[in-house]
Amino acid sequence: MSGAADGGDSVPEITRAVTRGAARLFEDLGCAVVTELTLANGRRADVAALAADGRITMVEVKSGVPDFRSDAKWSEYLEFCDSLYFAVAPTFPLDLLPDAATCGVIVADAWEATILRPAPVQLLAAARRRAMTIRIARVAALRLRAFTDPRL
Repeated sequence: MSGAADGGDSVPEITRAVTRGAARLFEDLGCAVVTELTLANGRRADVAALAADGRITMVEVKSGVPDFRSDAKWSEYLEFCDSLYFAVAPTFPLDLLPDAATCGVIVADAWEATILRPAPVQLLAAARRRAMTIRIARVAALRLRAFTDPRL
């Protein structure tokens, strides 16, 4: 992997690159992807991926060690997805991330991403899955509509 997340880039550039790579990965896996999805608890998932079978995966993007150490809210995403990944740039020290029983690990740049460790699956309850599926669909539809009609 090479590109925008290699080194010397600003935090926003790294975040954009890793988010883009992670989103592309899940799109390549056949998922519909929404970025910056606000959850019912007020938290915002960096990437939410809805698979054809209805499974929901969330990705927490970390731009670097300071970003990871300053953010302990990631565990609050677990109740809204079937699986959770951390996505980081290739230079991120992977030993800092939570263990395999908690989350998966993705390494990404702006062009591609690789799953280094699959996330454990904890299936959502039917009511929560329905609510999340509707939330993802509405956000995607409203964003598309705003893109095609700027008055929205």
